[in-house]
Amino acid sequence: MFCSQCGANVSAGAGFCAQCGQPVAAAPVAVAPAPSSIPLPSSVPLPPPTSYTPTYAPPQYPQQYATPAPQVAYAGFWLRVVAAIIDGLILTIPTGVLFLLLFASALPELMRNQGDPTVLIFTFLPRFLLLGLIYIIGAWLYWAKLESSSWQATLGKKALGLYVTDLQGRPVNFAKASARYWAGRGLSIVPYLGGLYFLIDCICAGVTERKQAIHDMIAGCFVLRKA
Repeated sequence: MFCSQCGANVSAGAGFCAQCGQPVAAAPVAVAPAPSSIPLPSSVPLPPPTSYTPTYAPPQYPQQYATPAPQVAYAGFWLRVVAAIIDGLILTIPTGVLFLLLFASALPELMRNQGDPTVLIFTFLPRFLLLGLIYIIGAWLYWAKLESSSWQATLGKKALGLYVTDLQGRPVNFAKASARYWAGRGLSIVPYLGGLYFLIDCICAGVTERKQAIHDMIAGCFVLRKA
């Protein structure tokens, strides 16, 4: 920059000339023009506000990964036979002890009347009838109470992993378990025909499609095994 009075060189930013003292005019500062606001025409519609609601879509899996329905495992003939043998032994032990007690109670009467057959009959017949009644009631309560319990099985069935259900796979109640017992072992005590019926009943457990004996069909039950 040069002084307008004497023409001397003036350094940038100095307020006066160093040679003649002439004030130096400041260089004009360029100011950017303010932006002009152009109003939008009123005829231009604004888009309405939109709201986004997220939705959840469950993932779709291929058909081959679908969970298969569980297969029902019916208890076979020989498993049920072994379970029945175990249950029979469990009931035989207390029955044998009770028989010995009843026989021991009859010994004094037999010793007083030796050789009299009438005394023998009237001494042992009531005891045998009482023993039979106790066995029938005890066996009924054994099967019905255990099969309607949380076990759903007698001791023999539980030992082999078997359990009793209704036709929908639910636990049975005491009434249904009782009906199942009397339709099977209960009818087997009928003279002459009971044994034949029970034999056919047991065979049906091995030849029917769902391994049902006759008493299972009458009571509407299944005997299943744990897979």
